[in-house]
Amino acid sequence: MRTESGHDLRHHGDAEVRDDGGSLVDLAVNVRADTPPVWLREHIAASLGGLAAYPDGRAARAAVAARHGLPVERVLLTAGAAEAFVLLARALKVRRPVVVHPQFTEPEAALRDAGHAVGRVLLREEDGFRLDPAAVPEDADLVVIGNPTNPTSVLHPADAIAGLARPGRVLVVDEAFMDAVPGEREALAGRVDVPGLVVLRSLTKTWGLAGLRIGYVLAAPETIEDLQRAQPLWPVSTPALAAAEACVGPRALAEAAHAAHRIAADRAHLSAGLARFAPAGLRVAGPAQGPFVLVRLPGASAVRRRLRDLGYAVRRGDTFPGLDEEWLRLAVRDRRTTDGFLRALERALTD
Repeated sequence: MRTESGHDLRHHGDAEVRDDGGSLVDLAVNVRADTPPVWLREHIAASLGGLAAYPDGRAARAAVAARHGLPVERVLLTAGAAEAFVLLARALKVRRPVVVHPQFTEPEAALRDAGHAVGRVLLREEDGFRLDPAAVPEDADLVVIGNPTNPTSVLHPADAIAGLARPGRVLVVDEAFMDAVPGEREALAGRVDVPGLVVLRSLTKTWGLAGLRIGYVLAAPETIEDLQRAQPLWPVSTPALAAAEACVGPRALAEAAHAAHRIAADRAHLSAGLARFAPAGLRVAGPAQGPFVLVRLPGASAVRRRLRDLGYAVRRGDTFPGLDEEWLRLAVRDRRTTDGFLRALERALTD
């Protein structure tokens, strides 16, 4: 889907590694490497014996509610966060939806597909892509923002986002990458004191379950009811429900917390390595707080093609509103992978 501004809202990182990109080292997709772990694969596999029965999401829904200290009436399980964006676009009666960009493009695409005219708030590079609450129109009755934001990796203060709440406004916060932030600081999931708050979470990124499709929505019970009416029957499969229940349990939360600290260390290593390319004009947006970094680089499109020839896939940035062809998004990987990528980047910049 190309908008009037020319951005391809349906382009996602997986396009970089499909088809002829299968043999590339993947720094384009923001799914944690080496996942799902063996224990989770075995748990999901054990659920296959129940495939003859229709899915029963009650246990998984209760587990998600308990994880966030909420009643089950405030939880809706979805086939990934992408389904949640479609449900919001179709079920909510809004007149002036606004999406804060640069960010994940699926919310705007879903709103446009549902016939909405979508307003944009473009955060500025010179401000570090930080939220400017004054830029959000007062009459916006639906506001969508990511935290930490994909692709900028900016972690906005929770109070600043909560301050966007208004009577009659739905405030949608995409926290798909929040569990990759140590301590989940600045999270709004579990808050019930912010009027109109809708928080989306994904279990596909940290746990490597993009092919299974599982996520959830946290919101007021009346909003959950509206979204649920827009869902088809049995929207989440039995294996996905098993994964949801497992991924919010104590073992998984401890593992995710450990992974978040490791990601932070690996991200620091990547950022430090990128700093040596400053003479070539490379700039890292930041400070990055997600499992990816956004960089600006003159001739980025050509560099991305050279990197592919050298065996590395990175995410183009020009499909995100507010960015152009000089931007690239890089997923955080382990130090060995990062060091190999940095050597390839040096060749791509000098060849």
